[in-house]
Amino acid sequence: MRVELVQGDITTMRDVDAVVTAANSRLRGGSGVNGAVHAAAGPRLLEASTMLAPCPVGQAVVTPGFDLAPVSWVVHAVGPDARRVGVRPDLLAAAYQAALARADEVGAQSVAFPSISTGVYGYPEDEAAQVSVTAVRAAQTQVELVRLIAYSECSLRLWQAALADDEEVR
Repeated sequence: MRVELVQGDITTMRDVDAVVTAANSRLRGGSGVNGAVHAAAGPRLLEASTMLAPCPVGQAVVTPGFDLAPVSWVVHAVGPDARRVGVRPDLLAAAYQAALARADEVGAQSVAFPSISTGVYGYPEDEAAQVSVTAVRAAQTQVELVRLIAYSECSLRLWQAALADDEEVR
């Protein structure tokens, strides 16, 4: 699998099969990336996702992409809320790997990920970058391309460092 890093807005990624959103367990739109994905995909996304709720922390579900076309799928990955359960790398890694498993189920070959749990859920961004890279690289998946979408310059730098650290270990 190829891992790419891009700075930008995940809702504008049109050259991937699936985008991941950092969902809450109720699978309703919210703030941050989840709210942005729901707004871009349109009201049918909320209808489809709430029918699959609740989704446990560390798991993921998949719905059509609706108005995000040509993106075919939205993968709703539920990461840990660090303010409530603390910093849980096991649950964060599980959310990334569950997202890739759901992408496999629908035949997605390319997936764009935001930084899960680092917004309102308060997961430390530096630790989240390391966990996400390790989890993605360790995943048993048929996905050929994972694109990590850094919304901010800070996230970009943290993911660059995590990818460099991972390369050194390999």
